[in-house]
Amino acid sequence: MESRSRAERGAWRRAVSGLFPVWAWGFLAAVVSGLLPQVPYAVAGPLTLVLFALALVRPPRRDDVPPVEIESPVRGRWTVVHSPASAVPSHGVRGYGQSHAVDIIHPRPEGTTPSYPLLGGFERPEGFSSFGEPIHAVADGTVVSVVDGRRDHRSRTSWLAFAYMMVIDGLRDLGGPAAVVGNHVVIDHGGTLFSLSAHLRRGSARVAVGDRVAAGDVIGEVGNSGNTSEPHLHVQLMDRARPLRAAGLPFRLRGIRQAPGDVDRGWSAKEPAAAVEPGLPANFQVFEA
Repeated sequence: MESRSRAERGAWRRAVSGLFPVWAWGFLAAVVSGLLPQVPYAVAGPLTLVLFALALVRPPRRDDVPPVEIESPVRGRWTVVHSPASAVPSHGVRGYGQSHAVDIIHPRPEGTTPSYPLLGGFERPEGFSSFGEPIHAVADGTVVSVVDGRRDHRSRTSWLAFAYMMVIDGLRDLGGPAAVVGNHVVIDHGGTLFSLSAHLRRGSARVAVGDRVAAGDVIGEVGNSGNTSEPHLHVQLMDRARPLRAAGLPFRLRGIRQAPGDVDRGWSAKEPAAAVEPGLPANFQVFEA
């Protein structure tokens, strides 16, 4: 009875969270209506609070399940930012099934000093070495979703550009998951296991819905579409195909090479984590695949 009740609550949470853009648009409309003199506060006020509360609902957590071993989605030498080995949720929020997601990017050139200038930072994505790198399927499966037509925007690598991203790109939530994750591929790996590879380069998808893929197959290229600061690959596992209804799942990368002390000091002036979690680099740790 208790497990059934928990499942029912979980289904309710998934149903509500799956309508997040509706609640977000409704909340925005309620706020605007509250500024109109002909709309009484007794109506606009409670409606705003209800819609805001609905927009905060997320699917149930799946943090306690054993990590799933998957193949690395990239080849060569890379570093990780926003890693669940450093914090869960890794991106600060659990929406879109990204509680255990990782962002994978090329290490900074040797000798690079971490810096974040006040101005500038709107650079073309082609100037970043990660841009255009191949992305591989992390396990065998069937493609269930592909978005490939969103543009690769310029970087957001200064305080001014970051402010622009927070104010302007923050509105991407109103457009639903594709506006946030950009071009992406979702693969069904069987049961309740799905992978999502996000921020792909426009026009780079090598697969279509219904295609069978094997672990290691190239499915696209690293891009800068969606809500990104610079070209990188965002990878996550989830228990549903639709990110708004999904809970994120923990995973480990099979066969990657990690060395203690191999960290990318071009990313942060803070001392990176020294411990190595096999198969899951922490923030700014470097790995080879």
